[in-house]
Amino acid sequence: SGLMVEVGRWVLRDAARRYAELVAAGLGDMRISVNVSATQLHHQLLNDVDVVVRDFGLPQGAFELELTESVLMLNAESTIEQMRRVTRLGVGITVDDFGTGYSSLSYLKRLPIQRLKIDSSFVRGLGTDPDDEAICASVILLASSLGLDTVAEGVETDAQRNWLAEHGCGELQGYLLGRPAPFDEVLATIKAQRG
Repeated sequence: SGLMVEVGRWVLRDAARRYAELVAAGLGDMRISVNVSATQLHHQLLNDVDVVVRDFGLPQGAFELELTESVLMLNAESTIEQMRRVTRLGVGITVDDFGTGYSSLSYLKRLPIQRLKIDSSFVRGLGTDPDDEAICASVILLASSLGLDTVAEGVETDAQRNWLAEHGCGELQGYLLGRPAPFDEVLATIKAQRG
């Protein structure tokens, strides 16, 4: 429909506005992540991010873009340069759904990324599938060796959470921790948990 770039811009601005609400609530130590499409990446993403960072005065590390392996590998040399410029704005980069695309390790070491996100298709079998466990352990070790953090998505059971904690995965997301909810509900929950 040709709306992806405009929708993407709106999402970037809304996420930055929500970060400002976190700061106002005393939760400025949190990070907001936004998924970015291939269409956005190749249609003035750098300019859009720069405008949002300036308009909302986002501090370094407050904002993060998530891109899938396949998006990052499209025109890899150009993407690497664009991602370097994004990180100079203080915005982090996460490789989303890591292990499901076709990353080249030679490009992986050159991308200015901070995190690898383990795809839920591998997390699902933790505690029951030795192949999924081997893949997750390898991704965590690879990330650690490159000085990157890991995020596991799709965490739904205590067994998965425990396995990931034992193997050094630093961050989790999934239904075990909470279902999608309106921002105001999430904010109230976070404030209640922090006391």
